[in-house]
This record gives sequence, structure tokens and C-alpha cells, in this order.
Amino acid sequence: MGLVESVPLVGLDEVGAVHFIAIGGSGMSGIAAAYADAGVRVSGSDDRDTAYLVPLRERGITVFIGHEADHLGDADTVIYSSAIPDSNVELVQARRRGLRVWHRSAGLGALMLGRRGVAVTGTHGKTTTTGMTAEMLAVIGLRPSYVIGSALSSSHKSAELGDGDVFVVEADESDASFLQYPAEVVAITNIEVDHLDNWGTAENYFQGFVQLSRQPTVRTVVLSADDAGTRRLRPLIEGGGRRVITFGESADAEVRLSQLRVDMPQASAQLTAPGDDGELRLTVPGTYNLHNAAAAYAVGLGLGLDGPTLREALRHFRGTHRRFSYVGDFNGAAIFDDYAHHPTELRELLKAARKLTGGGRLVVCFQPHMYARTQDFHREFGQALALADEAVILEHYADRDVPIPGVDGELLMADARAAGATAVTYVPDRPDAARVLAGVIRPGDLVLTAGAGDVAKVGPQVVEGRWR
Repeated sequence: MGLVESVPLVGLDEVGAVHFIAIGGSGMSGIAAAYADAGVRVSGSDDRDTAYLVPLRERGITVFIGHEADHLGDADTVIYSSAIPDSNVELVQARRRGLRVWHRSAGLGALMLGRRGVAVTGTHGKTTTTGMTAEMLAVIGLRPSYVIGSALSSSHKSAELGDGDVFVVEADESDASFLQYPAEVVAITNIEVDHLDNWGTAENYFQGFVQLSRQPTVRTVVLSADDAGTRRLRPLIEGGGRRVITFGESADAEVRLSQLRVDMPQASAQLTAPGDDGELRLTVPGTYNLHNAAAAYAVGLGLGLDGPTLREALRHFRGTHRRFSYVGDFNGAAIFDDYAHHPTELRELLKAARKLTGGGRLVVCFQPHMYARTQDFHREFGQALALADEAVILEHYADRDVPIPGVDGELLMADARAAGATAVTYVPDRPDAARVLAGVIRPGDLVLTAGAGDVAKVGPQVVEGRWR
């Protein structure tokens, strides 16, 4: 895929008619909807029909299934997703015709022009933190715009074009597209090496966050006080008129958490910040969610908002899709689903879930996502999987990825066993996953399905008995 090169942006009054290639994705569909809601004439195409296309058609957007050069019609601007190869016939035609061609990030950046942009990024936690920030601002009454990688549980929306002056986006660090956004406030949850297939080296990846924090529009940078990567970043970006606000459990955090308590299905902590000292209470579990909420709170401070008001607003957050989402019960066990696909995310998910088992077993069904990520972190994945009492490992969700010889689910099974796991099952064929998982579940278990692919289908199949 490679890194995305930033381009100059123009406002919506200059983009003309816009055609989206891969309009049916969760992120692209939200951006397309926002363009249509802003009065722009929109069309789009995708290789398959999805539920995300329903609200687009309801807005009067012309949607094509399949890709053909003549689908561009009289478009002036073409916006494409990272999933689209250079050989795509519509993309080739757009460039041949000399149309304005933008990556998804440029399309989103143009929406942000003229508003107070908030870009939330980091290796882990950015979706939830973006969702918390957007919902917090909405509860306060600021009517924010937002684009998130997953739908809010409260509204079932991943994007909204509000009439307030704040625009909150989940900023993807994987391909440098986060450099495209005209953000006033940048929040970085953590920095842990990932996406080396695009960045090449860990240092290049880190320097991307340095460049982001030094963008000329940035006035406030929110950083974790507990993460080694963001602590290294801080002295490199201070000055130049930028304010740095830190959050976390460290004694020097400006937004400090203490007395953390996690009780299913909620979490709470004492939050201390300039001019505010009180309880932060959430209706979602996990210490990591308390940290995500502290980051959202710090964003609010960066926007000049009142601390106690921010704390109260965060109480209303109900989570985002596929972030410790309850699926249902089977055989006396509760099944949850989560997007965790990096070893640190998987480890923190299992650690949080362990506190909620109530003495029962912790079972995880994990599907690795990218072969390159598994090659780089297979030992760390094994160590995370060993935290469960029983692990079911699926084969990779390839999604245009190229297999690497020797990098597969069997490798992760061997690493999990080397890390101390005693009950590990490898399922090479995804259709068998629900049957295998159902076979290991016992009454009282807490069961997690985890990964960035179609592992999310496994839990419902188990609950509904569709594996029989």
C-alpha cells in the first residue's frame, strides 16, 4: 500500500460532483454521506452490496455495484480508499481524464476546512477515544461533526455532519494519511511500532507522529503520560506556540487518574486536572477505557471547555461497535466481540476481561489480520494468547494480503504454547470456527472473539446455533 502523500485541499464549493470508489466501506460511506448532506452531488461504486449503502441510497446517491470506467459520469473529483489498487479501471480513467483525484483522507480533510479540527490517533485506542470525544461534545451541546472507524453504540452512526464548529476524526497512522487533516487539536493515545510494511522502520513510524504534531495548524497536542513512545515525543514538539496536555496515571500527568476501579459493566477513577478534581465514571468496562476517556477529557480542555462538564458528559458514552461488544449467551457463557488485532490490544483486552470472569474461564477466539504484522509480532501474539485459559486460533483474514511462507495460525499456536498456553486449537478453515468454539465453551466462561476480519461472525453463529 505504501504511504499516502498529502495534497492541497479545496473547499466543498470547489469540488464539483464527487465520485467515491469503494463507497461501501464503513469509513468511506460516512464521508460520502457527509458530502451529500453538505449539498454536494455524489455518486459511488463498490465491488459488493453492503448495509452501509442503504442510507446512501436513501439520500439519493447513485451507487454502482462493480467498477466500470463510465461510472465516473461527469464527476469533477474522485475519492478512493486505501483498498483500491492503482489498476482500478475507475481510478485509471479519472487520472486519464485529468480529474481531481484524492485519497480518502483528502476527502475528509476538505470537510474539516473552516472548522476546529480534532484528530485522534495512536497505535491503539483511537476508535474508542474518537467516539468518546464526539459523544462528549454532543452531550455538551456543541453539535460536532465526526467520522469514526466504527459506529457509536448510542446512535449506530460512524459519521455525522453537525452544524457546530468542531470536527472530530479518527486519524489513521498506518499510511501517513493523518498528515492530511487540518487539525487544531491532535490527540495521540500511544506510540508502539506497527505498520512496518508501509513505514519501513520503527523510527520512520515514530517520526510520522513528530511531523503530525508539528503541523502548522496544530495548537494543542494531547499525549499519554504513561506511554514510552509519547513521553519520548513530548520534548521534540514542545514550543512553537503549541500547548501539550498529558493524561494518565503518572504523577506528572496534567489530567491524572487515580483509584481506578473496574466493575462489570462499568469503570471509574478519580480524575484530577487544573480546576477540577472529581470522579470519572463510565458505563463501559476496562482500565484502558478510563485512559481513553482521560484523553477525550484532555481534548475538551484543549478546546477550552469546563472540566466538570466534560466528566459528566463522558458518563453517557455507550461504546462503539466491535469494542468489547456483547454478542449473546451460549451454554451458560457470555460472548463478547472486539476489534483487537495488535498484540498489545489483544493483551490489554484479555487482561481487562480476566477481571470480569468472576472465577470462570477466559476463552478467546482470535483471527490474525496481516501476514506482515504476524511475522513481526508472532511471539508477542503468542504471549497475549497465553493469558486465556483456552484459545482458538483461526487462519489469517487475508483481505488482499499476500501470504508469507511459514506465517500462519500454526505459528501462533506454537508461540502460544511456548508462552505457557496449555489449551490451544488451530482452525485452518474459517467456516469451522463456530463449531470448534462452541465445542470448547463451558458454563460460566467469558468468551471473546477478536480480530480485524470476519471473526465477528463467529459469535453470532455460536449464539444462534448456525454451526450445527
